[in-house]
Amino acid sequence: MRVDFRRLLPFLHWPRPSADSLRRDIWAGLSVGLVLIPQALAYATLAGMPPQTGLYAALLPSVIGILWGSSALLAVGPVALTSILTFGSLSPMAAAGSADWVALAIWLSVYAGAIQFLLGACKMGKITYLVSQPVVMGFINAAAVIIVLSQLPGLLGLDLHAGSAMTQVGNLLAGAPAMLLTTAFGLGALFLLLALKRYAPHVPGMLIVTVLGIAASWAIDYAGHGGAIVGTLPVGLPPLSLPPAISWGAHQALWPAATILAIISFTEAMSSCRVLARKTNERWDENQELIGQGLAKITSGFSGAFPVSGSFSRSALNIYAGATSAWASLIAAACVLLSLYFLTTPIAYLPYSVLAAMIMVPVFRLLDFRAFPRLLRISRDDGLVAIVTFGVTLWCTPSLHYGVFAGVGITMVSFLYRHTHPRVIEVGVHKDGTLRDRKRFHLPPLAPDILAVRMDSTLNFLTAATLERFITEYRGRDKGIRRVLLCASGINDIDASGIETLESLRQSLRAEGLELYFTAVKKQVWDVLERAGLIAAMGPDHMFQTDREAIAVLHADAANTMN
Repeated sequence: MRVDFRRLLPFLHWPRPSADSLRRDIWAGLSVGLVLIPQALAYATLAGMPPQTGLYAALLPSVIGILWGSSALLAVGPVALTSILTFGSLSPMAAAGSADWVALAIWLSVYAGAIQFLLGACKMGKITYLVSQPVVMGFINAAAVIIVLSQLPGLLGLDLHAGSAMTQVGNLLAGAPAMLLTTAFGLGALFLLLALKRYAPHVPGMLIVTVLGIAASWAIDYAGHGGAIVGTLPVGLPPLSLPPAISWGAHQALWPAATILAIISFTEAMSSCRVLARKTNERWDENQELIGQGLAKITSGFSGAFPVSGSFSRSALNIYAGATSAWASLIAAACVLLSLYFLTTPIAYLPYSVLAAMIMVPVFRLLDFRAFPRLLRISRDDGLVAIVTFGVTLWCTPSLHYGVFAGVGITMVSFLYRHTHPRVIEVGVHKDGTLRDRKRFHLPPLAPDILAVRMDSTLNFLTAATLERFITEYRGRDKGIRRVLLCASGINDIDASGIETLESLRQSLRAEGLELYFTAVKKQVWDVLERAGLIAAMGPDHMFQTDREAIAVLHADAANTMN
């Protein structure tokens, strides 16, 4: 048995870096690492986890993801979409930030990672295509709305557990000092991030805001005035351990959420991989990437953290900063490692309101409401799928995975409807000599006694009845039809039901004195017809290789009949 070491240990096949490429990778890694540290803290809070677990999720999982993945420049770690999926999945099961919540998040990460790993190991990466682009678009827009709304209380210093929302807003308007201070920090960070993004997009805005927020918090004793800060963080590496024990019922409740999280997070990562591949002309393998992403999630779970995924924004920063290989991600992970040993003291002063702003600003780019009317113009079915996914996701908050279930379900119904209603048309001879749609081009029939039919679909158990019904109904309307020509150029595949339908059609037509002809049969369809004995039963004089041959022979036969 031949062992494929490229799949088992893909990092052994990395190209040896040159001095120049390594210098560029170090610079890119430092740039991404300095952005990753505050992002990791922010996305941990979004997932309802202790802040330090964001750094844990950004350390070993990012290393494992890049070592066993296939895209050299994909930055693996905490991301907004996976974090809000984690929060939504666990909200009905435990209190955010509690020990039970952390235990559930760990198991969610392990289960989602195991699903991705198994899909990749079994080379079933294409199963992720079940989640169509309209579903992803509707879900991402809904998730972005939920993320923004969920961060408003932290941004403005509202404690919704201490009273109604109106009471809290009243306290803010009345000038409660702690709330005003929190609001000032939150809105100040928000506007600064937006200004830097617009007027200085190449400046590391998140790093600047983090440093300014920490400095201002320390200078004015933000926590002493009632502001919420990150607080003391444990120093050093994450405590690697087995996941804590949870009940069997909790395990069962996590499986559907883990499945959705595995598929949605990989869909997001796959989109990033495609963009990176186009920009760098780099080849990537979806199954190998699934293995890498799955191992990264499992590692995150054993690190005591939450699910991770591929980050598009940090991957784009990788390219902008000049990264040439996966070494840049290893340098970024080294920055996180250093922060766990040397930066926990200043990070402790970082206000939660600043973290809320850092969550909201990157999420704004996910909002794309113009996509809905665009989808409706392209395809009403796809537009409806996106709208339903969006609506159900919002309606079922915090159980966000129900929105994906609804979107996939409607996609399947739409798919089946379209495939049970294939396009079957009567064709005639166009002026260019080809067979075209008679109604569209106002063409005469091929001959007075000929019905020429084309079906643009696979001929299988879903579509065969439609073809048979079309021919039968046409015969009922026009008793002068003596010959039926099936133009098979649009038929790419055929199954046993299709064969049975053609045989039944041939026999019923012959019983009424009509003849059935085939033209332009594709090789894969011809092979099935031949194995079924239908080619021999039809006879070579009823099978035409091309439409032009069919037109010439049938026109000649019609002329001879008239003479």
